[in-house]
Amino acid sequence: MTPLDQPCALLGGISPEDFMRHYWQKKPLLIRGAIPGFKAVLTRSALFALAQRDEVESRLVVQSGPKNLARSWTLRRGPFGRKSLPPLAQKAWSLLVQGVNLYDAKAHDLMEKFSFIPRVRLDDLMISYASDQGGVGPHFDSYDVFLLQAQGVRRWRIAQDTDHTLVKGAELKILARFKPEQEWDLEPGDMLYLPPSYAHEGVAKGECMTYSIGFKSPRGVALAQEVMACMADCGEGPTASSAFYTDPAQTASVNSGEIPKALQNFAYQNYQRLALDERLFQRALGETLTEPKHHVWFQASMQGDSSVCLARLHQWVRQPSQAVLRLDRQTQMLYDATQIFINAESVGASGLEAKVLRRLANERVLSSTRFAPFLALSAKPLSATERDKAARLEQRLDDLLALLAQWMHSGWLHLGV
Repeated sequence: MTPLDQPCALLGGISPEDFMRHYWQKKPLLIRGAIPGFKAVLTRSALFALAQRDEVESRLVVQSGPKNLARSWTLRRGPFGRKSLPPLAQKAWSLLVQGVNLYDAKAHDLMEKFSFIPRVRLDDLMISYASDQGGVGPHFDSYDVFLLQAQGVRRWRIAQDTDHTLVKGAELKILARFKPEQEWDLEPGDMLYLPPSYAHEGVAKGECMTYSIGFKSPRGVALAQEVMACMADCGEGPTASSAFYTDPAQTASVNSGEIPKALQNFAYQNYQRLALDERLFQRALGETLTEPKHHVWFQASMQGDSSVCLARLHQWVRQPSQAVLRLDRQTQMLYDATQIFINAESVGASGLEAKVLRRLANERVLSSTRFAPFLALSAKPLSATERDKAARLEQRLDDLLALLAQWMHSGWLHLGV
């Protein structure tokens, strides 16, 4: 990875620090030759094959008339058999396939080039295939996006100040009176960054494919609701204030439709208990932010129970090889000052264990050398005090490898070259 303060070819010679300071969420950036000689990571036929799968989100947009008329646009959602797509020679249609990084290693690796942006903001890689004149109309996105041209040529037109009126009755949110302020033709390897505030329209000049690296932009209310729901679940336990409401002092009620003050107080006190528990909030936030998307599932290890994975890990740590421990492409892993979060689960970590797990979250891959500090004392004669320390380190290593073995058995990470 390019040092954050050094020029980066992906950003047109701007350092990641300068990009985040001067462009991120502020203004567009056109980058010619962001990836020189770039070749599409998926062929057209491979993309069409992905769109046939039930678990892959895909959309087909067809334009058959003027952009400002609702009847000119049709939207269908996949999966799509090959015969259900328009002929390649037909103009003005687009196939959009979401989350390609979840299903293709090269697409996943491409997204890793953007790791100078906090991973919690990174969403997915969408591939848009378009026939000549294909596009989805002028529109706004509520998130940041890098538009990387992968094949053919696409003309992009953008505007910051524009009428927000939408085409009435259209299935897509298309701007009715879009007036572009700038435009460029992007060729393979060229890239355009757009912050959320910019309207844009991309139109294919001949057959083309564009990769959209999109970012999450959660709504405050929705995120708060999800975190609060998770806090309520996390807060239930033997020591939690989860007793049922009781009212032995309740008198006969004249106004039976009125909410009793005691019940209001009971609900408010429990709400406050959750809302003011900062540790519980941090846990719930991390678990919410690492919740896999609804269509994601993991292939569990077929090598028996987790003890088989644990034995492999012990051998790997003590007999270094070319193998590495790598997070599954679908795994979400983050951390804060005291906890590690992975696929909506959390575990406390500190010391050497935290260093190892945080590196895994940052780089998504670990070599066996990262475990060397746990074994540092075992390679020389030891005093009694050193033997005790070595034994404690050995036990901590066992516990850490047992945790990784569980994740490995669940399919969340893999050991291989």
